[in-house]
Amino acid sequence: MCMTDTDREILTWELNGTACRELSQMVADDGFKPDIILGIARGGLIPAGAIAYALDCKILISLNVEFYTGIGETLSEPVLLPSLLESSGLTDQRVLVVDDVADSGKTLKLVDDYCEEQGRVAEVRNAVIYRKPHTITAPDYFWRETDKWINFPWSVDGPVATRDEIG
Repeated sequence: MCMTDTDREILTWELNGTACRELSQMVADDGFKPDIILGIARGGLIPAGAIAYALDCKILISLNVEFYTGIGETLSEPVLLPSLLESSGLTDQRVLVVDDVADSGKTLKLVDDYCEEQGRVAEVRNAVIYRKPHTITAPDYFWRETDKWINFPWSVDGPVATRDEIG
């Protein structure tokens, strides 16, 4: 798939800082005080860390979800990868799920459903930097909406080595 810069939304490291700070302010202004920030690995980890600092939330955990396999290429459904998350740790907690983008919305739905299935979570909300207009899961908080492919600063250059190339 060949795309030009006009077909893409470009997020720089500096703009990412602005986005995370403004998202954090939206959450705070809404009066939501998460006990846990749950970052969706991999794309949501960097925003989750920044938001955890901005909201003074000390508990930051992650769930690994595989969905994108390449630019514009996905699995048919997102898959939860093995996790060290102990579901009992979510009991009576207010959880803010953070990801980089709500594109199809399937990943957010999978993680929201996982949290809700624990049955003891006090509340689950989610925040993303970008929301796509066609998402099936409307995030509670988002910084911008776009229908373009997004170049995130942490993934635009690709890996320096693939897992097959490393030892």
